[in-house]
Amino acid sequence: MRAVLLTGYGGPDQLEYRNNVPIPELGADDVLIQVGACGVNNTDIWTRERAYSHKLEPNAVSIWPPEPMQFPRIQGADIVGRIKAVGSNVSPSRIGERVIVDPTLYTGDEQGLLRARFMGSERDGGFAEYTAVPAENAHVINSSLSDAELATFPTAYVTAEHMLNRARLKSGEIILITGASGGVGSGLVQLAHMHGACVVAIVGSGKEEKMRQLGAEFVVARETEKLYEAVTEATDGQPIDVVADVVGGSMFSVWLQLLHPQGRYVTAGAIAGPTVTLDLRTVYLKHLEIIGSTLGTHQEFADLVRYIESGKLKPLLAKTYPLADIKQAQSDFKEKQFFGKLVIIP
Repeated sequence: MRAVLLTGYGGPDQLEYRNNVPIPELGADDVLIQVGACGVNNTDIWTRERAYSHKLEPNAVSIWPPEPMQFPRIQGADIVGRIKAVGSNVSPSRIGERVIVDPTLYTGDEQGLLRARFMGSERDGGFAEYTAVPAENAHVINSSLSDAELATFPTAYVTAEHMLNRARLKSGEIILITGASGGVGSGLVQLAHMHGACVVAIVGSGKEEKMRQLGAEFVVARETEKLYEAVTEATDGQPIDVVADVVGGSMFSVWLQLLHPQGRYVTAGAIAGPTVTLDLRTVYLKHLEIIGSTLGTHQEFADLVRYIESGKLKPLLAKTYPLADIKQAQSDFKEKQFFGKLVIIP
């Protein structure tokens, strides 16, 4: 089969497109999926670049994944396709089902999420014609959306839903969302509205109108010179209850300043840099909560499937690429000049 193999840590040169990769063998509890589409995520790039390692300790074990990656590895977590074969413990009636894959691999309750593995990291993923996944992770999807449109949802939106649940977002609250035009960010915008919240979206310059069309009540360009004042003016001074941040970097302190007393800050990413400046007085004098969040639970993914099937979520497909163009797709991803998600078509 055709597939892209990650052959080691490093730059895009570590990605090799091949047309002679064996079709995966199935475990007893697995299903074989013919991949129709697979979304591109920041995790694919950061894992390859070892960006989850402590930069001050280049030889230290990564924060995530906890175990060194085994090479070669087929990456790609956001898998949509059809079941073509099943393992011995799986009903043959599942052959032919159209499925969307929960990319998080763990057992037990939510505590198991702390030890989760991930499709495309600890197990081969969807940047290939075929992939094998645990049958329980392959959810039947009944939708008129294309495979490419469906592949915009899995990782980004289950991450977003988990962030909002961790932050205990309530109807009527105001939430500020950074990186709002990206995959997780745009998921946060749509899901926050489903929770009944009002959205302040921070986006790159030139993306403001698309964000307004998505429904954000307040939109501010991140390049604005005085962001604190710009957000305060845009919201007419209304207090920010929750900040959902996937960017990190130098603006971290501004988001904490904008939070009203007893506000909640939740983070699931650091694309602008993982090292931030924190004045602890801002936290303890305002009784703020700082919450970490990664991936999402199996129940949250099941909820996501229902949201998609009900038509409550709009897919934001920016561009598709053939499998052979994965290096270009990842380069475009890092440039961040798109709105929504990039998707690979094997």
